[in-house]
Amino acid sequence: MDAAATQDFHPRTFSIKLWPPSASTRTMLVEKMTKNLSSESIFSRKYGLLSKEEAYENAKRIEDECFIAASEHFQKEPDGDGSSAVQFYARETSKLMLEVLKRGPERKEHGEVVAVDRPVKPIETVFDISGGRRAFIDADEARELLSPLTEQGNSYKKICLSNISFGIDAAHVAGPILASLKGQLTEVNLSDFIAGRPEDEALEVMKIFSSALEGCVLRYLNLSDNALGEKGVRAFGALLKSQNSLEELSLMNDGISEAAAKAVCELIPSTDKLKILHFHNNMTGDEGAIAISEVLKHSPLLEDFRCSSTRVASEGGIELAKALETCTHLKKLDIRDNIFGVDAGITLSKTLEKLVHITEIYISYLNLEDEGAIAIANALKQSVPFLEVMDIAGNEITTKAAPALAECIAVKKSLRTLILSENELKDQGAVLIGRALEEGHTQLKELDVSINMLRRVGARCLAQAVSNKPDFKLLNINGNAISDEGIDEVKEILTNGSNSVDVLGPLDENDVEEEGEDGEEEEGEGGAAAEGEGELESKLHHLKVEQD
Repeated sequence: MDAAATQDFHPRTFSIKLWPPSASTRTMLVEKMTKNLSSESIFSRKYGLLSKEEAYENAKRIEDECFIAASEHFQKEPDGDGSSAVQFYARETSKLMLEVLKRGPERKEHGEVVAVDRPVKPIETVFDISGGRRAFIDADEARELLSPLTEQGNSYKKICLSNISFGIDAAHVAGPILASLKGQLTEVNLSDFIAGRPEDEALEVMKIFSSALEGCVLRYLNLSDNALGEKGVRAFGALLKSQNSLEELSLMNDGISEAAAKAVCELIPSTDKLKILHFHNNMTGDEGAIAISEVLKHSPLLEDFRCSSTRVASEGGIELAKALETCTHLKKLDIRDNIFGVDAGITLSKTLEKLVHITEIYISYLNLEDEGAIAIANALKQSVPFLEVMDIAGNEITTKAAPALAECIAVKKSLRTLILSENELKDQGAVLIGRALEEGHTQLKELDVSINMLRRVGARCLAQAVSNKPDFKLLNINGNAISDEGIDEVKEILTNGSNSVDVLGPLDENDVEEEGEDGEEEEGEGGAAAEGEGELESKLHHLKVEQD
């Protein structure tokens, strides 16, 4: 190549122009914004969902405005490749979309847009993302969900992050945000926030949240439904150790074993302000219950204690019952579905004599038997004057304990709910209970005597007892052996009273055949079934229950 040819050669240069976008790209962006603006989100649940038409109108307006603004920005770019304009375009469209979502839908009248009158928005103190669908979230989704918490000057004091599963990346986004709110948070709900995560990841997420919230002065903390176990409890160690003012603590369905219960007792520095403590559905057992009893001994202000379905047997039940003596402000006691047995029931009866403020007691399925039930009934008769709810179902209670139960019930004029199901009270016991409820008890709403070997006489007596209660809602006598004639009589009694037959619960498990079979057996042993029933009714008709 000669010199002249060389002088004429100029290498071709290539440049890529990112701005302006093509018409198809702009159309695609409008379609995408329309979909986002008209889809369910945390904003639509809070401010309302835009229709597709309104979403399209807003998307088109936003794109037009941002295209013009970005084009002006492009003219000032020093390099001129359009990259800065693209970023500006994306940022501005996102900002304007957020404004539309927070504004919510508008209404139209006669083709003109009319701004919807919205009341002055009160200062929001509650931030709750639990209402949407259950989902795993990544860092970007966490950033979007938690964005209101980053707004300067926000007043959030209560946060609920349950029903969303945080991974490690999402937790790293949430950590600094939560840490920035330490001075204002008073209530934190982290129930069910690591669902489906591998153990190692779940523990790491817990530690990140615990560290972020360490030092918050909380009155309410809910860590339920996280399968914590001892490792999980200790992963929250930093947070738990920093709490001296807790009033409510919930650790339900958390795999709280003996070791985990001991960890809870060890980590929380003070429970002297605790008013609500819930341990439902764990595998606490006797040793765990003994650890929890130590918490009770240092919780003199406790008003609501739940330790139901926790596999606690006699030894643990006795220790819990003794420890509850400290909790003289207790109003609600729920220890159902454990295996306390008679001895723990008797110990509990002695404690109940001192807990005069109780209004709700749930002691079903504790294997109390007659002896334990009688002891508790006698204790309740002398104390708890304002008892509203009594659940003593499934305790193998027979007619032997019925008089003590009836005498207790007779003086509890504030009763709203009485549950005696799955026992063996038979007609004799049912008649006594019915007589106890006849006078007063105007606030009674529910009576459950299902699965108690009842027949016609007992069913009629119970119906008579509730037939004139003005607020009564449900009589459950299912699962017994009441004849068709007996059912008809019950319905007639209810209809003739101030209630209607609508208060009668389902009878799909009532065994009419069983009454006939039993009647045949009784007749074979030397007495007609109908005569036997009539004799029972005659003997019980004038039976009175002592009422103080």
